[in-house]
Amino acid sequence: MSDVKETIGIVGLGRMGRAMAERLAGVGFAVAGWNRSPLVPEDDSGVPVLLDLADLLARADILVLSLFDDAAVTEVLEKILGTNVDLTGKLVVDTSTVGPEVLRAVADRFAARGAALVDSPISGGPDMIRAGKAGLYLGGSEADVARFRPVAEVLGQRVLTIGPLGAGATAKILNNMMLVSYWQILKETVLVGKAAGLDPHQVLRLIAGSPGATPAMQSRLPVLLGESGAVGFTLSGAAKDGTVARRLAEALAIDTPALAAGLKSFLDAEARGLGEVDLATMVRDAYTSASD
Repeated sequence: MSDVKETIGIVGLGRMGRAMAERLAGVGFAVAGWNRSPLVPEDDSGVPVLLDLADLLARADILVLSLFDDAAVTEVLEKILGTNVDLTGKLVVDTSTVGPEVLRAVADRFAARGAALVDSPISGGPDMIRAGKAGLYLGGSEADVARFRPVAEVLGQRVLTIGPLGAGATAKILNNMMLVSYWQILKETVLVGKAAGLDPHQVLRLIAGSPGATPAMQSRLPVLLGESGAVGFTLSGAAKDGTVARRLAEALAIDTPALAAGLKSFLDAEARGLGEVDLATMVRDAYTSASD
């Protein structure tokens, strides 16, 4: 990493944005933040929270977006373009999980203002960000990706350059498409096991020690067993990401029945009021709700 650290602005100080701010400030980056809804001028990490997006734009060399969905990212991008701040030399990096068309749609307008865009969605939750162990998928020009890489490598140990702008977003969608589908087959496996007379906890422990497990499943075993209420990634977030994946598949005319089943399970669980708990609760809710 270069000895000269660029000033970082974080837009969106939710769980992920706050974790990024803390991690980057902890290794010596100058970091400030802005949130769409008002926050106190300084959070408990000591990272300054500015009240005006234009002030953050003027201060930051690299602006990192950490927002929930396409609509939020589009709104912020339009706000940036609507300011009178000189954007020359600014790099705007979106770490949200959104469709690949979101940044592509405004790339020419940012270029006309002298700014560049990179998509860098993150695989992993706030704890992985704070430990510098997340995964990041980078999309953009070679020069722009190289500029952001020193920041990305502080946040994650698996930093992959995927391709041009939008390619990182596509890679993250595919990653989360796999996850949504995996939790669905785990749900079905536990339900079949229960119907066959096995204790669901026994089935889950069996799977956790088998080749059918994933690191995400193994780390969430306490949640699956009802022993922990820890939230690594919210169920509503999984439902949103599954929806983004479905939209991409539909645009490409690809049939995705496994994704459709998984997405329905997450949407149904969200409708049951489970949106803010960990996504693994979808499986637990299914087997605890099933009749014996």
